[in-house]
Amino acid sequence: MLRPLKSTQEISRNISKDKVFVGLSGGVDSAVSAALLKERGYDVTGVFIKVWQPDFLPCTWREERRDAMRVAARLDIPFLFFDFSDEYKRGVADYMIEEYRKGHTPNPDVMCNKEIKFGAFWKSAKEMGANYIATGHYARNVDGKLLEGTDKDKDQSYFLWTLTPGDLEHVLFPVGHLHKEEVRKLAKKFGLPTADKKDSQGICFLGDVDIEEFLSHFIHTEPGEVLDTNGEVIGKHNGALLYTIGERHGLEITKKAPESKPYFVVAKDVVKNTVIVSDNPHTVSSYLPGKVGLEHTNWLIEPKSKHLEARIRYRQDKFPVILHQKEVEFSHPQTAAPGQSIVFYDGEACLGGGIIG
Repeated sequence: MLRPLKSTQEISRNISKDKVFVGLSGGVDSAVSAALLKERGYDVTGVFIKVWQPDFLPCTWREERRDAMRVAARLDIPFLFFDFSDEYKRGVADYMIEEYRKGHTPNPDVMCNKEIKFGAFWKSAKEMGANYIATGHYARNVDGKLLEGTDKDKDQSYFLWTLTPGDLEHVLFPVGHLHKEEVRKLAKKFGLPTADKKDSQGICFLGDVDIEEFLSHFIHTEPGEVLDTNGEVIGKHNGALLYTIGERHGLEITKKAPESKPYFVVAKDVVKNTVIVSDNPHTVSSYLPGKVGLEHTNWLIEPKSKHLEARIRYRQDKFPVILHQKEVEFSHPQTAAPGQSIVFYDGEACLGGGIIG
């Protein structure tokens, strides 16, 4: 017996006439989303979204589209193909490249959701008569509030902070109340061809992309020196632009003692093209900020208190913060870098977010 979608918006309407376009990515989550919506009586159309993909990356979208078409055929629903290559290049890829050029650490998945999945996709779906769009995100839309997904290991509310209350009026998350293992079981029950397909990883829609390799085609970088906190040269790096605070991979440390621990990036200077690292946990902590600037805020729910919880990275444990007008004060120092998204919560409710300045 399937559990109903936990949204009064979704169960109180006469859904027999509601038309919903489901973004079929070729994966299992979106496939089960379409199956659940059809079972509940919606008029479902599957849509595969093609985005920009650079020539130097393996071309995978045709295989993903094939899987999406197989899902639509199995469910006996119409299938459409939307090409948002130009929109993705302008709104996501170019944004990411320019942010890295500035020495920032952007989140392209956040921008993909804003510009493509809940931007261009909804605009086209609405023009074609859709009442709703749906995706396979692990999040919940309950009474106009964006809540974390029930499966905390898969919760994707962090990537959705740019949504607006208006967006939530026409967005459905059919698997948000389920755990991943339940989704897999449902996929097999519905006989979906993607039931055993592995989850995709990496940048939204582009797959498992090595950031350094990707950026090397658009940004010229020069090798530089890795310094310890005393200013001594202890290694080399491939370009300060490529590293973020807290990172410990991709550095060539040439001077280290046998008892050395992993080195973490604690600071960088993109003008001098230097990266500062430390292997001392106390030193690393001393470099972490206790507060950061806040830019480009978006609120799904206006906070009633300055005392909130937040996370800076996907699946990070939430931590207490104090919200000021253009600044966020942490309860304890955090690994935070300009360009990263900081997302605010009140319990399970995602209130909104902003960009660390």
